[in-house]
Order: sequence, then structure tokens, then C-alpha cells
Amino acid sequence: MIVKRELWSDIPLLHVYNEDLNEQSPVVIFLHGFLSAKEHNLHYAYQLVQQGVRVILPDAFLHGERAETASEQMMNAHFWNIVLKSVKEVHIVYEQLKAKNYVASGKIGIAGTSMGGIVTSGCLAVYPWVQAAGICMGTTSFTKLALYQVEDMVQREIDFPMSQQEQTDLLALLSQFNMEDHSAMWRNKPIIFWHGMRDTVVPYQMSRDFYDGLSDELRTSITYLSEEKAGHAVSRAGVLQVTQFIAQRLA
Repeated sequence: MIVKRELWSDIPLLHVYNEDLNEQSPVVIFLHGFLSAKEHNLHYAYQLVQQGVRVILPDAFLHGERAETASEQMMNAHFWNIVLKSVKEVHIVYEQLKAKNYVASGKIGIAGTSMGGIVTSGCLAVYPWVQAAGICMGTTSFTKLALYQVEDMVQREIDFPMSQQEQTDLLALLSQFNMEDHSAMWRNKPIIFWHGMRDTVVPYQMSRDFYDGLSDELRTSITYLSEEKAGHAVSRAGVLQVTQFIAQRLA
């Protein structure tokens, strides 16, 4: 397996592949979680490359090689800015993949954990070129998660750094990326969810309620994996199931 540090349009990333892969091989853009970095998901890349998939692991804004000396509190305040910038940068990476002739087959997927799973769902809402997706510990609604975060801060008596108007404006912007409101973009595309039922960071019930409420037609191409005793961390079984699902569907 070859792991190269590269810079694509000012986005630092790891390009992971082997010598058997070519321009017809499928590609997955894999996105890390909040306060994490690209190299922490190399175990996903390993599993995908072994199954014939080229993998791109970018660093999100303010993460990894792009990290700045900001406190966790400051990072929390920028959470949705980071998410929205990541959605935009996924398309930049896709354009670079095309320019480098890595996606001649058109077989390209997106996957991620936690914040990366949230970004993945947002990409499904706006990018028709996504052919398969893996959402680990993510949500299908940016606005529902944002409202949950606000309520959680209120309950913990934490000062919220935005005015009511700023909150309204942000929710209006986030609503454009609600996967559950844009089914025409992902209908019939293979999507796998993985979520621990004891997750206290990104509530399990949000994406589970979405899945349970789908029509039989929309649910046909979607797999939802739950683990009763898991919290906010993907189990080894989950890693293997998610990577196998994506590799098989893109093959």
C-alpha cells in the first residue's frame, strides 16, 4: 500500500493506493471527525485499498496540517463553518480527481466518521456525482443537529455566542444541506449508516428515525447498522462492514 502526502488546491491530504489501481478503479473520499485528522482514518483506507479502491483522506479546515492555535471552545464555535467549508472542499477534491484522470470510471464514493459523516450527508444533498456513501455517526439533517446543539448548551448553561438573528440565518443556510429534504439527489444510490445506540455526541435517534420513516422504495438501497452497546466510536466490525459495503457497491 502506498501512502503519499499531497497538496491539492491548498488542501493537504493523503493519497492511498497500490500499484494495481488505475484510472478505472473506484475512488472514495474519506472524511475525518471533529478535532481529528486525516491520518487517523488510515485503517479505513487500508481496508478499501485491499478491495481495489483508491482513497483520498483530506484534512478539514483548522484540522491536521491546517490546525491553528485555537482552543476547543473556539473550535466548537466554528463547527458549522468547518462543516460547510468541508462540503465545498469535497467538490474541489472531486474536480482535482477528474483533472488527474483518477475517476474515468465515474465510480466515486464519500464516507466519513462523526463530523465526516455529517459532511457526507450534506454532500449527498447537493452533489449528483456521488455514487455511494458511508455515514458513520452522522446525521441526515444539519438543522436538527444544530438545534440539538443549541438546546444542549442551554441545558448546560453555556453562553451561546450567536444572536437570535444569527441563529436564524445559520439555520436557513444549513437547511440547504439537509439530506432528508433532497431525496431526489440520492434515490437508488447505495448508502450505509453505522451508529452506536449510546452515542451522546451525535444522537443515534436522529438518523435512525430518518431511516425508519423512509418509504420501502427509498429504503431499498440503504443499509442501517446499529450497535446497542457502542458509543461515539466505530467498532472494528463497523469499519469492516462499512468499507466492504462501499467497495462492493462501487465495484
